[in-house]
Amino acid sequence: MSEHSTELKQTPLHALHLELGAKMVPFAGYSMPVQYPMGVMAEHLHTRAHAGLFDVSHMGQVILTPKHDMAALEAGLEALMPVAVSGLAEGRQRYGMFTNAQGGILDDLMFANRGDHLFMVVNAACKAEDIAHMKAHLADVAQVQPVTDRALLALQGPQAETALAALVPDVRAMRFMDVLSVDTLFGALWISRSGYTGEDGFEISVPATTVVDFARLLLDRPEVAAIGLGARDSLRLEAGLCLYGHDIDTGTSPVQAGLVWGIQKSRRTGGAREGGFPGADCILAELADGPAQLRVGLHPQTRAPMREGTEIWDASEGGQKIGCVTSGGFGPSLGAPIAMGYVDSGHASTGTPLWGEVRGKRLPVTVCDLPFRPSTYKR
Repeated sequence: MSEHSTELKQTPLHALHLELGAKMVPFAGYSMPVQYPMGVMAEHLHTRAHAGLFDVSHMGQVILTPKHDMAALEAGLEALMPVAVSGLAEGRQRYGMFTNAQGGILDDLMFANRGDHLFMVVNAACKAEDIAHMKAHLADVAQVQPVTDRALLALQGPQAETALAALVPDVRAMRFMDVLSVDTLFGALWISRSGYTGEDGFEISVPATTVVDFARLLLDRPEVAAIGLGARDSLRLEAGLCLYGHDIDTGTSPVQAGLVWGIQKSRRTGGAREGGFPGADCILAELADGPAQLRVGLHPQTRAPMREGTEIWDASEGGQKIGCVTSGGFGPSLGAPIAMGYVDSGHASTGTPLWGEVRGKRLPVTVCDLPFRPSTYKR
């Protein structure tokens, strides 16, 4: 797709972004706000201190309705990813990922049990392929319905609950990864207590016809500011969260990516539902023996950022290339550059001194724990 704005899709909030003075950029085929007049740094810090409102309507929303019963649907979806679907309680959400035969990640996603169906949110750049993948593999057990008449907002930050509860009081009782459907003056709101910033917050699916009015009411609150993709990226990097197509892709496994926490014990070696997903042999072998490379946090020891593509070298005489940065930049909450990427497993221990090659010069960098900043989810 050309990046000319006339050929880009627009979210239902496009006119509001322009009214608010957003700088619009092409992203995953959409015209999206990268920042507002406040600027990326201030938007990032506002979200950490108060509450930020993000338009994430470019993401894919999908409903999976069982053709027979929920058990068959859950088993079918479980056959596509190394994550336990069966047993997820009604009103709860879980992180998942589709894998390929080599154990690589086709996409990462969220799915929720809403009683008589599953609701899923997938990445914008992958949604067409994800929907085709599910239609091909779940044809006997589910109707796969892309949601095309709703927008998606994310309200993130320590004051997100205060802001949203003023309009939807029921959200106060929600905890991290709860989901709720509430009938309001704006229509049915589908709410999850989750997000992509490391902060407490919510993702809210809103009818496209009412989302502008709903967003305006939130933005009228003093604690809420509109936040663009620039701050969304720096916030998720500080939280140590992966960006699909950068930190994870079809060539990285969940084990290499440090996403083992997302693979429940029932799907691992010795579990009651061990394997049975694409790439199981590769993934279970890595769980048992360890992968060749691991995703790690990286602390540059100078003020120079180490951005995506920066080669990582070991500290031996002459040096050997042992990895690469997949995400990097400045961490506004930390006041320092941060990065993450993949290094050979023998160099992945916290505190290991390495070198990053920036503009032809090797600069010191140290392996560190992820996340860079503790998350503040409401458990």
